[in-house]
Amino acid sequence: MQTDSANYHADAGTLPLLVSMPHVGTAIPGDIAAAMTPAALLKADTDWHLRELYGFARELGASTLAAHWSRYVIDLNRPADNANLYPGQDTTGLCPLDTFAREPLYQPGRAPDDAEVRRRLALYWQPYHEALQAELDRLLRLHGRVVLWEAHSIASVVPRFFEGKLPDLNFGSADGASCAPALMEAVTGAARADGRYTIAVNGRFKGGHITRIHGRPAAGIHALQLEMCQSTYMNETAPFAWRPDLAGQVQPLLRRMLGAAAVWAGEGSTA
Repeated sequence: MQTDSANYHADAGTLPLLVSMPHVGTAIPGDIAAAMTPAALLKADTDWHLRELYGFARELGASTLAAHWSRYVIDLNRPADNANLYPGQDTTGLCPLDTFAREPLYQPGRAPDDAEVRRRLALYWQPYHEALQAELDRLLRLHGRVVLWEAHSIASVVPRFFEGKLPDLNFGSADGASCAPALMEAVTGAARADGRYTIAVNGRFKGGHITRIHGRPAAGIHALQLEMCQSTYMNETAPFAWRPDLAGQVQPLLRRMLGAAAVWAGEGSTA
């Protein structure tokens, strides 16, 4: 069953697997866009084309949830209190004020104040999280165990956050707290067997707010994040074009990894 709301696009599947894409949105409400800079309206830090990249997930039977609004409106993968997920390291916030390249998002004097942040939390952040929780609850009732796959992508070189080039595939499980080790091994084992892509586990990216808050292995919910280098499937500079030649190479591996996660979850299913 598909649901298109003002805040997200959802597809309810049959497998004990939910693919969440909180940073794929590109829409910015007109009143917010009017206060923004040209750099903001370029939306460079979007997780571009992930709905297309994971287009096979529905065929597999996985549920999907994809954001409608840009992360520049409000970041769905940050906690509501704007706590830094990586203490001591630079990161963007709940309502970011600059791009990954440190370009201002707002015209002088027009950044959101506390009241505006609260408004965006209620209008744009909360509905996604309610939909995410509802789908996890549904799948948990059906299967007794569920995997939450947090799908993300980022430019392969972002000096603000890390030195040099990122590994191609960056897996995170909050240092092992958000999912069973056997699940991570099943997924990364498929990537290692492929052999074409470099891999990191709980390196620079350990999983954001969604992975950390929803990953509760003792309750049957196992969450992991995959942060992919965009160079594996697209051009990283504007206009951020999809590369069918590259995407066609990595999609079979993504399918195998998601399949491994679904099989692992199903082995503990009560359905």
